[in-house]
Amino acid sequence: MLHDLEVRTITGETKSLREFAGKTLLIVNTASGCGLTPQFAGLEALYRRFQDRGFVVLGFPCNQFAGQEPLDEQGIQTFCTSKYDVTFPMFAKLDVNGKNTHPLYVALKKAAPGFLGTEAIKWNFTKFLVDANGAVVARFGPKETPEELAGKIEAALPRRAA
Repeated sequence: MLHDLEVRTITGETKSLREFAGKTLLIVNTASGCGLTPQFAGLEALYRRFQDRGFVVLGFPCNQFAGQEPLDEQGIQTFCTSKYDVTFPMFAKLDVNGKNTHPLYVALKKAAPGFLGTEAIKWNFTKFLVDANGAVVARFGPKETPEELAGKIEAALPRRAA
């Protein structure tokens, strides 16, 4: 279960994903030097729009695609906050493919394979929508913009008590 996994924050602390239990998550592998990097603005807009309804974007920098995340964690944090005013949680760089794939991405890819059932992440800004119970409900390719996902995110949000 995703909530049983631990990740390292961008500032170096270990965090359990259990802290996000009960929230809808959009988990994204990011990069500061990619043509898709402007998606940070859309991701932040989604976070601000839905955070009061139990939604969180989790950003995981990755340097496995054409070296497009050359910065260290401090540099990534500075870039994201100064250029895109990112306030959603960012985490330490990790691998999303290969022998050193982080257990989070092993679980995400198994739960929601990509095109034709392939599990490999093809590029930066692949997105996984996770419901409040920790189940992966959808995988979106890099070119699917945050703005295009708003309806699907809204549908996956925790239900409010009447």
